Amino acid sequence: MRRSMNRFVICVLIFTLVLAGCTSGNKGKDNAGSPGSEAGGDGKVSISVFSHQDSDVDLKTNKFTKLIEEQFNIQFKWTTVPFDGAAEKRQISMASGDYPELFLLIPWVDRFSQTDLLRFGKQGVILPLNDLIDQHAPNIKAALDGNEYYKAMNTAPDGKIYGLTGLNECYHCSYPNKMWINTTWLDKLGLSEPKTTEDFKNVLKAFKTQDPNGNGKADEVPLSGSVEEFGVHIIPFLMNGFIYDDDRTYLYMNDGKVDIAANKAEWKEGLTYVKSLYDEGLIDPGAFTQNAEAFKKIGDNADAPLLGAGAGMHPAIFINTGEDGQYNKDYNPIAPLEGPNSSYATFNYPVEAGATFVLTNKASEEAQVAAVKMMDYIYTQEGALKGIFGEEDSAWRKPKEGEVALNDEAKPLYSQIILPRGSDPLNDSWGALAQYNQNKELRDAQVQGTDIYAADGFERRLYNATLLYDGKQPESVFPHWALWVDPEIVDEASMMRTNIKDYIDQNALQFVTGAKSLDKDWDAYIKGLESLNLARYLEIMQSSYDNSTINK
Repeated sequence: MRRSMNRFVICVLIFTLVLAGCTSGNKGKDNAGSPGSEAGGDGKVSISVFSHQDSDVDLKTNKFTKLIEEQFNIQFKWTTVPFDGAAEKRQISMASGDYPELFLLIPWVDRFSQTDLLRFGKQGVILPLNDLIDQHAPNIKAALDGNEYYKAMNTAPDGKIYGLTGLNECYHCSYPNKMWINTTWLDKLGLSEPKTTEDFKNVLKAFKTQDPNGNGKADEVPLSGSVEEFGVHIIPFLMNGFIYDDDRTYLYMNDGKVDIAANKAEWKEGLTYVKSLYDEGLIDPGAFTQNAEAFKKIGDNADAPLLGAGAGMHPAIFINTGEDGQYNKDYNPIAPLEGPNSSYATFNYPVEAGATFVLTNKASEEAQVAAVKMMDYIYTQEGALKGIFGEEDSAWRKPKEGEVALNDEAKPLYSQIILPRGSDPLNDSWGALAQYNQNKELRDAQVQGTDIYAADGFERRLYNATLLYDGKQPESVFPHWALWVDPEIVDEASMMRTNIKDYIDQNALQFVTGAKSLDKDWDAYIKGLESLNLARYLEIMQSSYDNSTINK
């Protein structure tokens, strides 16, 4: 009841702000003299900030905060909130009118959605950053101009930049739907690494019937996965041998037009293949229902190795990859399988749309300039290293002779210093609050060990695995992460997207497990999919694509 009442209050407050926006949305000059934006007695520019704060961080005393304040003549006035309930607190702040000059957020905790940015931007509550970036932020401008996806994510259809989202280009996250196979079992059974969908099926049969764990029991689980997060679903890796499966929207580009894969003959053919694996007992039934903990119990079974192949962005999802991990070296990646029609890899840009750096109309011109200059510093290599990791020689160090970067072709620039367990937190960085230009080049330059099974070589293990998938996506993928949907229809589009995805997921499971027949029920499935306003949904996605920066 209390949660319902809180949501009701938030809705009332947001509705009140929307009504007021038409008459009070452009009061930047009136608010410029508010206490939060006045120069302090010591001549510093005072900036009020709403931010997330974890229990081991104190942003007021943080060493990186002090560095920023001194370097840019700023005095921050922090309003910090814990991660739990952060989104509601931000929404209440905006709806009540009691919002700060600057929002600085952790993207995986909460962010302004693109719809938020458009609505508040049109009301004048959120300030566009274009002129500020052009005049005071050459590093931000370079990051935007040098990355078409990142620029599209930050640029609204009207050409304005209402906020910035962090750029954390996790290479291995870009290809989440990987498959890891027990190569120890392959060697024991004298099997080659599977290259095709039929090879993979034959390997799974051998895992099931030839006792590769040697305990005399038919307890092997040839293939498993989970349902909890992207990257652990088994169908996308298998489906990509038949038709491209993006595992989020099921949309793809078909000769420049937005289309959906899940109503095509190739999709039916892919489901037929997955069903054949299921019917022969080669797929763990729990893969379609179990959580991450249950998946890991199979992979890390103490008595004997049970898992033949596991779906996952990385193997730590289903086994212990630490020094005490008994099966750590057994699992290695395989490349996308050659199927009857294709050999795709699911690609997803590892940055979420929205904004975590947002200036409001309460900020004076002086505060706006100071905040953007501060952010521009965070976009530099020096600012990124100090902001994300902390002080040199405490949280990171320069490379030693002979050390190599994550990308063998890159020059090593830094090595993280991992504190021993139980150490007091340094409180010398902003961490995720400062991940605004942790681009692939910076991540590639991190020192990594050469033993991919050791703790200091784990990122190299994931990097090398991803090389098997890189470039295997279609030439043109549907860039859902870079599109802006008109706020007037965003609720309609969101509901259709949810309904369509749930319908496809549920029916895929029913077809694979035999609850529905691919022969008898396919036509009814297609009609049901069309009845969910599929044509209208594709029309909205096409319009969003046509109007996006990525398409201009």
